[in-house]
Amino acid sequence: MISLLKEVGRGKRGARDLTYDEAAQAAELILTGGATEAQMGAFLVAERIKMESPDELKAFIHALRKRITPHPIAGSLDCAGPYDGRARTFIATLPTAFVLAACGVPTTLHGSATMPPKWGITLPDVLEALGVQALQASREALTSAAARTGFLFTPTESWCAPLGELRQLRQELGLRTVFNTAEKLLRFTEAPFMAVGVFHGTVFEKITNLLIDLGVTNGIVVQGMEGSEDLGVDKRTRTYLIKDGVSELFIIDPEIYELQVEVPEVEWTAQLQAETALAVLRGEAELPFLNMVLLNSGVRLWVAGAAGSIEEGIYMARHAIEQGTALQKFTQWSEAIKPVSAT
Repeated sequence: MISLLKEVGRGKRGARDLTYDEAAQAAELILTGGATEAQMGAFLVAERIKMESPDELKAFIHALRKRITPHPIAGSLDCAGPYDGRARTFIATLPTAFVLAACGVPTTLHGSATMPPKWGITLPDVLEALGVQALQASREALTSAAARTGFLFTPTESWCAPLGELRQLRQELGLRTVFNTAEKLLRFTEAPFMAVGVFHGTVFEKITNLLIDLGVTNGIVVQGMEGSEDLGVDKRTRTYLIKDGVSELFIIDPEIYELQVEVPEVEWTAQLQAETALAVLRGEAELPFLNMVLLNSGVRLWVAGAAGSIEEGIYMARHAIEQGTALQKFTQWSEAIKPVSAT
């Protein structure tokens, strides 16, 4: 590990990107305990300062994927947001997932307990506020519920044990590391479609090309709310669109779809996130939050090929909410999980 540390830790001018093979070696040393905690911490900080290259990211993703048992779901969409949670914005991806399932697109969300650097509200926090102990649910319960409803939630640190073992180290560092990106891109369902959030525009092309290398045929990389995969409705959002393995810059303007609206500032809690998600599914939410789900659903249905256009996707999403089928999907899923997670 020391020789690899010398390469990435030489300082601003001297540090270099590792080759794929070198990064794979570093990943193995970290994931198997072949490096000391001091070495692991130094390596992760040095990589954070240098910024991970696509080959380095790919090597860490592959190393983690070797340690998981995938649960393939044909034609599914994987939605990958920040595991460090949200602090200022509505987590629209949660109700959106049930809308997509109601429209025939199997959808996967995944996450863990909150992480640095943001320490925000996470998907498991919101699910717990909805009465579902998703992090404690068994793999069998989660996959069975997915088979019934088309929605899968993956507790990543349970399904990929090395990430759970690294939690304390990552908490002590308090920084974004290579694992903040790698954990989002594991694709437990081997989904051909993805919606991925990024925070900084500087990593747009890097993540887009990485998704293509990982086998994502159709997808969208979004500079979304708080670095999430969620499009806002108060302004245009910059994205990269992947269609048949080819990417292009794509600007999404909510005004074009008659969904643009001012979004109020809200002091979010997990409970309020849960209540708002349910209100959307019941068709009772305030317009900004309903519109967020309509726009994100419409775009993702189009990306997954279930709609011929974003406009058609929005129409399908609105119908699923108004007819109660999206709420029905959530009810069926939560009822399937709750008894198991409560034991």
